[in-house]
Amino acid sequence: MTRAVAYLRVSTDKQADHGVSIDAQRAKIAAYATLYDLDVVAEVVDAESAKTLAREGLQAALTMIKGGKADALVVVKLDRLTRSVRDLGELVDTYFQRAALLSVSEQIDTRTSAGRLVLNVLASVAQWEREAIGERTSAAMAYKRSRGERVGAISYGYQLADDGVHLVEHAAEQEVMRAAKELRARGLSLRAVADALAERGMMARNGRKFQPTQVNRLMEQL
Repeated sequence: MTRAVAYLRVSTDKQADHGVSIDAQRAKIAAYATLYDLDVVAEVVDAESAKTLAREGLQAALTMIKGGKADALVVVKLDRLTRSVRDLGELVDTYFQRAALLSVSEQIDTRTSAGRLVLNVLASVAQWEREAIGERTSAAMAYKRSRGERVGAISYGYQLADDGVHLVEHAAEQEVMRAAKELRARGLSLRAVADALAERGMMARNGRKFQPTQVNRLMEQL
């Protein structure tokens, strides 16, 4: 009989937990354990976000796996364990080469070749979806930039137009950028440029003297 740790997690986002309450997860895992002859030797409950693997409950469960106190980790759904393809890959490589990863909803059982195949397919699809979303987001942002619209933080030298959408040049900051360019063209170091700007009363947006790294960013914008 396979010794398993039952890992249960509730999300900080209650809407995301519809149908996967602790009681619901516990009942599904109990039924699964009976059907597949698992001995649930421990139950671990987490109430932290799946954005990180540094969760107290998860680490306790993984310690049991690593220490040989259990042969498998069972979850109701993979998203209870992690929503990150990278983190899932790390878990598989680190903990589930010898121990088994079992998921009730996705019918994943890495004790079998079929289970490992399903896990790899799911991971690949999730990775593809993530990359596709990233590509669409990048394309949308590039389109907005091409139209002179704001994307994220407003770069130094620009300000939001009256329409609240487009960017226009900030006269005073553009003057600072031109001064920095001129000083840099004379061969001054980034720190020397920052000192020279401060002497002229030209400060960063926070009212403080420019740092060399900030001067370098100004050069990249020109």
